[in-house]
Amino acid sequence: MFLLDPTNKVPIYEQIQAQILRFIEAGILSPGDRLPSVRQLAQENGINPNTAARAYSMLEQAGCVYNLPKKGVYVAEVSAAASRNERIRSVLGTLKDSGCTKEEILQAVEQLYKEEDHAQN
Repeated sequence: MFLLDPTNKVPIYEQIQAQILRFIEAGILSPGDRLPSVRQLAQENGINPNTAARAYSMLEQAGCVYNLPKKGVYVAEVSAAASRNERIRSVLGTLKDSGCTKEEILQAVEQLYKEEDHAQN
């Protein structure tokens, strides 16, 4: 189900989060769908169960999934805006953790939108 790249600088738990969010946005996962258990996710992908649990925990904090004790983790009803916001926060968090300053990120965003505006004109 997941394509994880251990050589990628993006932590595995963030890769899992991003893929689940993409699956939700694409309609591959629907509200109420059950996700693999933490143990199953870890075994199938050769990762530490704590990594899988962290991904699910962060998705739960963002309101994208919910946990029913002893029953599993399920996809929550998520608006497209909430899903998009979570993806943006994930990318920005990765940039921040890699040492990018707020000013550098804002400058890059401004430059990106200026380039886009010039291309449309």
